[in-house]
Amino acid sequence: MYLHVYSVIREETTATEEERWFNYELITAVIYSYQRHRMDVTSLLWLLFLMLLCCSTNQARLTVSPSRSQLFTGDSVSLSCEEDDSSAGWTLRRNTTRGQMRRCGDGWGKPAGSSCSITYVITLDSGVYWCESREGSTSSIINITVSGGSVILQSPVLPVMEGHDVILHCQTKSPPSKLPADFYKDGSLIRTEPTGHMTIHHVTKSDEGLYKCNISSHGESPPSWISVTALVLPTSGAPTQTSPPSPLAFVPTECVFILVLHLVVFCVYFICLLLMVSSYRHRPTGNDPSD
Repeated sequence: MYLHVYSVIREETTATEEERWFNYELITAVIYSYQRHRMDVTSLLWLLFLMLLCCSTNQARLTVSPSRSQLFTGDSVSLSCEEDDSSAGWTLRRNTTRGQMRRCGDGWGKPAGSSCSITYVITLDSGVYWCESREGSTSSIINITVSGGSVILQSPVLPVMEGHDVILHCQTKSPPSKLPADFYKDGSLIRTEPTGHMTIHHVTKSDEGLYKCNISSHGESPPSWISVTALVLPTSGAPTQTSPPSPLAFVPTECVFILVLHLVVFCVYFICLLLMVSSYRHRPTGNDPSD
């Protein structure tokens, strides 16, 4: 860019008055465009830096003990945020059927660092739970249902990896707990198990859905959603040697999309800038050779 301006300045010594004025306008336009271009590049770099900084923050994983999505009234439960960075200040939050979004210790639970325990759950404790940092980052949510009835369905509270086995247990509040039970998926009967246990072998995405169970003379459990996480297999032609992961591998998909969108917009702007300078450079000077 500077070489082009320098070549234009050298032509000033032999140019006519009109040509000098045109070259002056061109120099001004090129320098202004270059400054604008440099500012856009600086702004874009800062934008990319802030996006990567905000979108690649440490994440936490919410765990539950006992690891099931349904509880009886009077049971106890402990929730914990398994975090990569303890300085992020992760806390437990929930949104219950009463529509109140509160953190642990604010009217519910007993906090202990990044963990929270409830010694006696009631039906009003049913709702969604998640971890949240001081910066506002959140973990994935889990759904916990507290039943006031006599039957619950013990099912995984966290998503199940595709290909793994899932064991469902239809449990009564009072013994005996190994009674024949009917298992349903999305309202349709799957089968009846004589001991109240049903195993789904090698789950796939098609096994994802709303499950419940029923025990005669005891009642029906609340429904629970079972999520299945798709298993991504490596391609057959992939090399066996492992390589360090790319930094973009830790950036959420939404951030990658925004990054690509800004790059596309910048490329379009830069092409238009080149076309504008090129057309301005070759604009007629107004001199007529016949004069």
